[in-house]
Amino acid sequence: MLATTRVTTYFGNAILSGATGFFFERDDRLYLVTSRHVVHETGSGHAPDRLEIELHTDETDLTRVKSVSLPLYAGGLSAWHAATDSCGDIDVAVIDIDRSTLPPGARLCGFTPTHLQDRLEDVEIGTSLLVPGFPLGFHDTVHHLPVVRFATVASSFGVRFQGQGFFLTDARTHRGTSGAPVVMRSGRSGEGGLPWKLLGVHSARMDMGGRDPNQDESLGLNCAWYADVLMALTKPRA
Repeated sequence: MLATTRVTTYFGNAILSGATGFFFERDDRLYLVTSRHVVHETGSGHAPDRLEIELHTDETDLTRVKSVSLPLYAGGLSAWHAATDSCGDIDVAVIDIDRSTLPPGARLCGFTPTHLQDRLEDVEIGTSLLVPGFPLGFHDTVHHLPVVRFATVASSFGVRFQGQGFFLTDARTHRGTSGAPVVMRSGRSGEGGLPWKLLGVHSARMDMGGRDPNQDESLGLNCAWYADVLMALTKPRA
């Protein structure tokens, strides 16, 4: 739960939206991971200039938190990194966090490359997953912890659904969950003591364009971008 954090986007002092993010560590560097559309979305005109995350500052008293502001631009350039593939933009973004800017006593957990799933055959259709996040901003406001949705793998894992770099999950999700980690229970803990495999980054619900809302229920399916894109996004830059 301490690997997941609530994200609030701002333009100046105006709050724009709420979302979810999580921490990823590689080569002693710390990153915030969230959805690309959380930090910038051309179609809707969503263009925050900073975001805030919450960090616990006491490992026993979870009511104690501090907010950390992360600028999204520096010197006219984006401070977040994203990627594209042959089908276009990948809906995942990472922000490099300067550890010296963290509040004293900050308590957090981070996924690492050891948490990425390398054996695709171990993930089957119907495999149980968890999606911790902040749906519609809802969470434990006393202890500042996310809530968790149960999900299952709903498309062939390792196959790019409709040629895109994501797989489908079957779960009840809402706005505010964008950027949440999609995890599978692991038989052993990786670095940092997290007994999970990080399979994907929740992006958005998938629906049928021709669905009649008066007759047909929502599909209840979601897009989760394959987490191995984090290796490209966190690759050391010259």
